Amino acid sequence: MTAHTFQATNPATGQPLAPAFKVTTPGELEALVTAAKDAARGFAASSPQQRADFLNAAAAGIEARADAFIEAAMQETGLPEARLRGEVGRTANQLRLFARVAADGSWVDARIDHGDPARKPAKPDVRSMRVPLGPVAVFGASNFPLAFSVAGGDTASALAAGCPVVVKAHPAHPATSELAAAAIAGAAAQVGLSAGVFGIVYEEGYELGVQLVGHPDIHAVGFTGSRRGGLAIVAAAQAREVPIPVYAEMSSVNPSVFTAAALEANGAALAKGLAASISGSGGQLCTQPGLLFVPVGEAGDAFLKDVAAKLDATPACTLLTGGILNAYQSGAAGHLKAAGVQPLTQGARPEQGAQPQLLGVPIAAFTPDLADEVFGPLSVAVRYDRVAEVTPVLAGLEGQLTATLHATDAELDGLADVLHVMGQRAGRLVLNGFPTGVEVGDAMVHGGPFPATSDGGRSTSVGSLAIERFARLRAYQDFPDRALPPELQDANPRGIWRLVDGERTR
Repeated sequence: MTAHTFQATNPATGQPLAPAFKVTTPGELEALVTAAKDAARGFAASSPQQRADFLNAAAAGIEARADAFIEAAMQETGLPEARLRGEVGRTANQLRLFARVAADGSWVDARIDHGDPARKPAKPDVRSMRVPLGPVAVFGASNFPLAFSVAGGDTASALAAGCPVVVKAHPAHPATSELAAAAIAGAAAQVGLSAGVFGIVYEEGYELGVQLVGHPDIHAVGFTGSRRGGLAIVAAAQAREVPIPVYAEMSSVNPSVFTAAALEANGAALAKGLAASISGSGGQLCTQPGLLFVPVGEAGDAFLKDVAAKLDATPACTLLTGGILNAYQSGAAGHLKAAGVQPLTQGARPEQGAQPQLLGVPIAAFTPDLADEVFGPLSVAVRYDRVAEVTPVLAGLEGQLTATLHATDAELDGLADVLHVMGQRAGRLVLNGFPTGVEVGDAMVHGGPFPATSDGGRSTSVGSLAIERFARLRAYQDFPDRALPPELQDANPRGIWRLVDGERTR
């Protein structure tokens, strides 16, 4: 029987790319999940340092393949070399961040309440910590072939927690995915871990993804992509006999509010920064500022004219896939048909690919449909007379990854209502900056109320807190010291921070 294969497509030329990739069979997927299940106990019991060594070795493997990554990803995604070279660095840095988190070990949040047998009734000895969930499924993202894909933050955080990972490679960039998989598998072998701690599945469709989510030995899912895809995965996970958590980052238009004073003080620089934020990476970033609130009047008019001119001067973008290009053009056309909407840029030039677009609409004509995400380099500018008009519109938006305010320092006290509503609607608030560019660190939050994320903003997919998604709490009551995990033993052999009888101590 001939193996079923598929090929990626060069989005710039529409031509298939060699080589052809073998589609994983259902039997092979079953074997990968079984291997992950078999590896789970030993991996959960591995030392923090071994996990750290694993992730550090994976980071080094990514860097060693940097040129090959960039060559493959440029062909498969159409993204420019500078963007992809930065993504190689970000991916390696994420792996090293979670290596540090794993080595430190304090993320388990160990808590000890010593017992008191003399108390009436006797007080039990109770100790708790986070423990790994077990095998995790991760879906590669189309717009980040490295940083949110095979070796991305979902994989890194799950591995740091001690969870084996089975990745479904994104069909648009299998060669890039194969390189990342080789780096991770090689790192596992280098530090003596079972091959079952990592596996990868290839297919051009979604059937195996559904099978993976429904497998009883998969205990959580990480996903970055469209709302449609994310909700389908959530539905599949909830339809299981035992539902599992899905951490899906889905859609966001990332509203930005500009005050007249901010534009008068710094309009030229803001126009330059905003145009770059709208069009960078073809507008294919989950934090792209797709909804703008700009005051009427001379300052707002001049600002939008400047932004539009910069977008018109920006070369058309090659989007990640033909399907994404079609959806972009359809979404832009739909927005342009809405009552009161006017094009501020020259508009779509299909023969040149995805041309950045800026649309304008009076706030009185704004409807919720204009806040639907159009994935690509398009933004809608809503013109308002008074900032007070903006607050109820913000309050009516769906959940967002980010919300941005551009204002002078003297205005901030008077904008408390705007900031309050932004805080309710978004996971990250930005002041006098641009939401694109998500810094990887301990404090970063890349999540938000539904539908920005499927869990309502209780977690983040970027930063060290992402590890908490792939663990659960477990308590031990009245266990002898020798039978406890090292993190809960009296001597604290791993030297982690713990909460002991209400006091944080190391």
